Amino acid sequence: MNLIHKPRHLVPFEAMLELVGSDWPEILELMGSDANRGTNEYADVILQSADGASLADMWREFQAAIALKNKYRTPFANLFTFQVTSPTERVLLPAEDDFEEASEYGEPVGKRLGTPFVAGYGFKWYDIAIRYTWLFLAESDAEQIRAIHSEALEADTRLIYTKIMRQIFNNTNSSAIVNSQNVNVYTFWNNDGIQTPPPYKGTTFLSSHTHYVTSGAATVDAGDLTAIEDLLYEHGYRTSLGYDLVLYVNRQEGKVLRTFKAGLGSPISAYDFIPLPAVGGGVAIPANAGIVGRPTNTTSILPGAIGTWGPFLIVEEDYVPAGYMFALASGGDQSIGNPIGFREHAVASLRGMRLMPGPGRDYPLTDSFYQRGFGTGVRHRGAGVIMQVTASGTYTIPAAYV
Repeated sequence: MNLIHKPRHLVPFEAMLELVGSDWPEILELMGSDANRGTNEYADVILQSADGASLADMWREFQAAIALKNKYRTPFANLFTFQVTSPTERVLLPAEDDFEEASEYGEPVGKRLGTPFVAGYGFKWYDIAIRYTWLFLAESDAEQIRAIHSEALEADTRLIYTKIMRQIFNNTNSSAIVNSQNVNVYTFWNNDGIQTPPPYKGTTFLSSHTHYVTSGAATVDAGDLTAIEDLLYEHGYRTSLGYDLVLYVNRQEGKVLRTFKAGLGSPISAYDFIPLPAVGGGVAIPANAGIVGRPTNTTSILPGAIGTWGPFLIVEEDYVPAGYMFALASGGDQSIGNPIGFREHAVASLRGMRLMPGPGRDYPLTDSFYQRGFGTGVRHRGAGVIMQVTASGTYTIPAAYV
């Protein structure tokens, strides 16, 4: 049998079946060193970075970093979300039931813990791949590889933050498919024609009630902050009831808020803006050597906090578009009273951020990818207020969060 005169890629499969033992020495001699091409040898596996760091140790380090990230979420997510693992949740809204006059034979009216509200939550998977070639790993030092890993962690933080921000700024309800049925995913009160806010302490609300409002002027003033406070207060979200109120603004509005003085302005400001410098988070008053304005609650750890005005801790954040502000009521770290539900998978091992290995068991960093599945929805529709600073009377969703 003569196969040698044909290029190897033109040898028909049927002819290969006709090979006999005496043919293989001739084939192998022609192929020479090519006979080992395509075979992975242990010596070919890159075990260290260019500076000698063990890639196996780095893989374990990355997994440990992700576990720590999942355990300690960002202050923003901790203070304003509550973790849920089901597509819907029955949230009890405040309700008032009074005693009635007892009768000899009557049964009293049963006390309900609150008005049930079915909150729905969407859910999607997100991922990002980071692919390392063996040559890149061989030529890169450990810090360069760690830097790429850190970028993935930062991307995950940014993903969560922007999805929560989109939930906050979007005043249109959405839906999620649960068991082949649509479930409403609500925003804050938005005049949706579906629900009317329940009464609270004698205050009743119209079905057109909304927490997506406009300022009525092109520049923020103290009256706007009072209006935001009133919208939270009338639903029971007050500092006196254990809630922390946080106002998020862009730097454009933050510069104006810094000028607010009690008794001044038009409309007149009810409070001084008190900045948060390095003096323990307060302002020293020489006359009595005291410090005022220091937050005493967990919201004081929020990055970007610039000061207080009345009941609000004010946070300056670039992700808030210029010309917009929003206030949220927080019940504390992962409190059931927090306004936004953060839905993760019902299976515990599928929650949080995950680093998935590539196809090679000895080479897990190759073709590895980072993955997270989650969704959001508003749980307490009265616990957030979004204001657009504009002379227009109609709220418009900022382009970044449509």
